[in-house]
Amino acid sequence: MAASASATVASAAQPEALLRVGAVQLNARGDGAANLAVADRLVREAAARGAQLVLLPEKWTVLGSGAELREGAEPIDGPAISWARQCARELALELVAGSFVERGADGRLHNTSVHISADGEIRAVYRKIHMFDVTIDGIAYRESEHEDAGEEIVLSDTSGGVELGLTICYDLRFPELYRILALRGARVLLVPAAFTLATTRDHWETLLRARAIENQAFVIAANQIGENEPGRFSGGRSMIIDPWGVVLAQATDGIGVIVADLDLARLDAVRRSLPSLANRRPAAYRWPV
Repeated sequence: MAASASATVASAAQPEALLRVGAVQLNARGDGAANLAVADRLVREAAARGAQLVLLPEKWTVLGSGAELREGAEPIDGPAISWARQCARELALELVAGSFVERGADGRLHNTSVHISADGEIRAVYRKIHMFDVTIDGIAYRESEHEDAGEEIVLSDTSGGVELGLTICYDLRFPELYRILALRGARVLLVPAAFTLATTRDHWETLLRARAIENQAFVIAANQIGENEPGRFSGGRSMIIDPWGVVLAQATDGIGVIVADLDLARLDAVRRSLPSLANRRPAAYRWPV
């Protein structure tokens, strides 16, 4: 097993304006029980390092072929989210359970992220809007063949009142979504992902830093790493980024946890000194027909 990811963190004594957060990097595959065991260990590691909010990656429960995803699909009240609720309650932290394949009561599948509060209650549910239907390096990905797109933009908040914008993976390429979240008040943008190796190498950091800079918000991005089915790899490099676009923490090339402190006063200062959100001119914007 590769060494855990690491990041420099501030001292344990934190001013009220700091929120310590963690991002978990996994190499999930088709074995749901094994994936959950690793996720449990790493969430506990993040908690031991003082994290108050932890993000898991996309499809942390099962990541593999369409058949494996369908077989591993669960309802919201299934084992995966039940574990996440119990874990959040036990560790007294906010847990955003990356995403999992949700089987709805109507039998339809969604790629779904769930924000759970420190008392174990579900605060928000977001179903991925943008389906990953692309061809990368000759490999076709057709997410819409086994999952349905969501339709609702979802803003949540922690019990301490920190607003969270919920997104998943391929959503990162659609800046409209992030701008709407920022205008609705998001100060932290969450990106659980399974970015491919090629797109992680060439696009991942650029897109993450752009979303942070243009929306003057923190970004927490938890990516998968390694081979999840034969010939298909995710690229890792999970990151925590500040509103100026500075990378506060980045994962090493292996499963593990990164932790960093979000200085909410710093966010306020950036928005005051360079008020690009306030300087928008919506009346001048016209969508092309």
